[in-house]
Amino acid sequence: MELISVFLMAFALSMDAFAVSVSDGICYPKEKKKLVIAAISFGVFQALMPLIGYFVGNTFSQYVEMIDHWIALILLGFLGGKMLIEAIHDLRHPEEESCPIAFSYQLIFTQSVATSIDALAAGVTLAVTFPNTNPFLAVGLIGVTTAVCCIFGALVGKKFGALLKEKAAVLGGVILIGIGVKIFVEHMFF
Repeated sequence: MELISVFLMAFALSMDAFAVSVSDGICYPKEKKKLVIAAISFGVFQALMPLIGYFVGNTFSQYVEMIDHWIALILLGFLGGKMLIEAIHDLRHPEEESCPIAFSYQLIFTQSVATSIDALAAGVTLAVTFPNTNPFLAVGLIGVTTAVCCIFGALVGKKFGALLKEKAAVLGGVILIGIGVKIFVEHMFF
């Protein structure tokens, strides 16, 4: 029963990374290798953060809980805003050939951190809620679940990106900003 609960926790934790993967699939449909690397990176960070939270304990996670929503809002808001501004510029000036933010490893790293930082507190929850569960098994399940969800998300994004064409980057930017706002609102009001 604990394993099913940990899987459900893993699935819930992966949803922000899944949404960003959909956005990445929309904006960068030809970057297959980087989309897979991004999915793996999301999985690694989603596993690493709860592991750190599990071992560091309540003291550190209380400080991170106080600001994790601000970090996610700022990072995702900045990335989404920049993508949105560049996409709108491209729509207004179709004769200029440019693409939204380059799908760089730095972008993948930033997205991975932004979507996983709130998982740090989940590690403390893991230790308290499931004390008999092996933490390495649990975070492994979290990482694999996130990576699989993100690969699926990138595929969904690629499919919708082909339908949306030039408006895909606008949608991608809006999605990133929306995720940042969602994380912020959840932590501030719920």
